[in-house]
Amino acid sequence: MKFPRFPLLSASIGIALGAASATGASADTCVGNCGTLGANGVVTTSPLGGSYQYISTNGGVFGEGQLASVGGTNGSQFTTSQFSANAGSVLNFYFNYVTSDGAGFADYTFAQLQPLAGSAITLFTARTTTVGNTSPGFGLPNNDPGVTLTPASTAIISGPPAWSALGGSSGTCYDTGCGYTGWIQSTYTIQDAGLYSLTFGVTNWDDQLYDSGLAFAGVTVDGTPVSGVPEPSTWAMMILGFAGVGLVTYRRRNQRSTLTVA
Repeated sequence: MKFPRFPLLSASIGIALGAASATGASADTCVGNCGTLGANGVVTTSPLGGSYQYISTNGGVFGEGQLASVGGTNGSQFTTSQFSANAGSVLNFYFNYVTSDGAGFADYTFAQLQPLAGSAITLFTARTTTVGNTSPGFGLPNNDPGVTLTPASTAIISGPPAWSALGGSSGTCYDTGCGYTGWIQSTYTIQDAGLYSLTFGVTNWDDQLYDSGLAFAGVTVDGTPVSGVPEPSTWAMMILGFAGVGLVTYRRRNQRSTLTVA
């Protein structure tokens, strides 16, 4: 039996900082297992270079990462902070679905754009079958007609996928349908101006065995990053900044102590 675990430190800090990159009305949130990785196993670096974010059913939370109309068992879900967009703004990101399960117990993943008011817009769903395309996923809602996926059709690259985000399921395969999609680009032109958030989810479907995960990267609106945990160089600058604040505080306290003694 698997038990939920706390999100990775990088994801937790990303939650605290997400609002600074968007409207300030909300922050990035993660329920389950979220984090960042570089090139790892079958998942290469982000198509834009560098690290990518991920969510995984390994260490997921029961009832999370699901489409309400489909259900599932345990999973993880990442939602960006709110961001503003104009009518005609272009939302872009890349995703790579990785599953150690087979088509008979078909785990699935998705991304939805949620306006502040109104219905969610499905940007992709992905699920394996014994043959054929993985998106839109078998038995799942269709992608919104305005979405363009590149490549347009992607069959699973079959075989036991080695990827550390899958935990103990890395390098295993239950049955036909296990594997990964490779990086797919999703592009969508936003129809109405307003505030939005973007949700990525992944779930085990019929059991809690043979985990699945989603890598995603390059989430932008009109070329401007929406949110996400900072890159390593940003962490270094933040740490130096925190150290500087600590040094200033120490000096001020030391000065006050000197003045008191005098």
